Amino acid sequence: MNWEQLLSLKRFGDTHKRLRKEQNETRLGFEVDYDRIIFSSAFRSLQDKTQVIPLSKTDFVHTRLTHSLEVSVVGRSLGRLAGQKLIEKHPHLRDTFGYRMNDFGAIVAAAALAHDIGNPPFGHSGEKAIGEYFSHGNGRRFKEQLTEKEFQDLIKFEGNANGFKILTENRPGITGGLRLSYSTLGAFTKYPKESLPHKPTKKIQDRKFGFFQSERAIFEEVAEELGLKKTREGNDIGYARHPLAFLVEAADDICYTIIDFEDGINLGLIDEDYALEYLIKLVKDNINTAKYNQLKSTADRLAYLRSLAINTLITEAADIFVKNEEAILNGEFHESLFDMSSYEAQIKDIIKISIEKIYQSEEVISKEIAGYRMLSYLLDIYTKAMLPDTEAEDSNFTKLVLKSVPELEPLQNSDSVYEKLIGICSYTASLTDGMTVASFKKYKGQSL
Repeated sequence: MNWEQLLSLKRFGDTHKRLRKEQNETRLGFEVDYDRIIFSSAFRSLQDKTQVIPLSKTDFVHTRLTHSLEVSVVGRSLGRLAGQKLIEKHPHLRDTFGYRMNDFGAIVAAAALAHDIGNPPFGHSGEKAIGEYFSHGNGRRFKEQLTEKEFQDLIKFEGNANGFKILTENRPGITGGLRLSYSTLGAFTKYPKESLPHKPTKKIQDRKFGFFQSERAIFEEVAEELGLKKTREGNDIGYARHPLAFLVEAADDICYTIIDFEDGINLGLIDEDYALEYLIKLVKDNINTAKYNQLKSTADRLAYLRSLAINTLITEAADIFVKNEEAILNGEFHESLFDMSSYEAQIKDIIKISIEKIYQSEEVISKEIAGYRMLSYLLDIYTKAMLPDTEAEDSNFTKLVLKSVPELEPLQNSDSVYEKLIGICSYTASLTDGMTVASFKKYKGQSL
């Protein structure tokens, strides 16, 4: 792989090549990607989607939206820092093609901003609810009508693949989705493979999948334009990651490790003294003890340690990325940047505490259980309305359901069972936590 291709400005439907040196410096193509994402309705819906605590009444707790904004800020810094070193190492990128360090930052920031855009309500529990509806629930009735890969898309429903769908799918009057640059789409795709074979290797890019069968063709077009290295031959599609996907992943890792931990402290789920001790271990080589001792409130102490920890991890992640650039470009780097961190032990300690005290807290688990049941119920309602099996299912109630969800109307014209089902799943995943509760109550007749 080479940077000239990897930094492609091409968008869906382009008939002429976009050159970096011909770009308007006041609003670069990569920066347009960021704007298109932040103004999209799919991004706005993240304000009412779970990051740590579902349906939290506490203003401080992060939602998917605030988390995504923070990841994009960290991603921009990571991209610029790595970009500065790469431009120094490969001056022809600047002198011949016109690339600047800020281009790397803009691509990573845009991809990081969108990294959770396809996630269902109620966090990863929502993904499991959708998948298990088809693997263990009433959705199993569709198995014989689908190919093996189509059914795998459903039973292992993946927020990353749904994100790629949202960013690229055609809708009536809109072709190419948000029409982002292929560089941003490449950096967005942490798992550049289809759903089967499932976890064929222990390589990080194979842990999940990055696109549904419905977006297979557009992903192949993106991969070809970017020159991504193929890792599979024949009918199974798999590629090495776009190098900047490692920086997007690192930005997400930094934020959820540090900031979710901070949420747990502020919510009283993690003892302050105990937690601060772990954060101090992470930044002990860089902390200004005199300044820290002057801080009197928990919030101020946390803010100082959080800032220091994030800066420390950004600097190290960029260094690891540049040092391993050759292996990354050759598609021979198969772990996260954090796996090579000198702070790996401290990071694992913090994540372990977060799992025990936050993600497995009674409040989180009880709300995820409720969300799981609600999503399963809604999927049953929508699939019976769209694909009735019996005369009883093809009732006036199901017709009213379809009329109440105009987003599903275009699917009614499709002859493909798979397109209808993956469309239903994508719509259900687009619901916010609050919309899921409201829809559940509406169809149950519990509210008007």
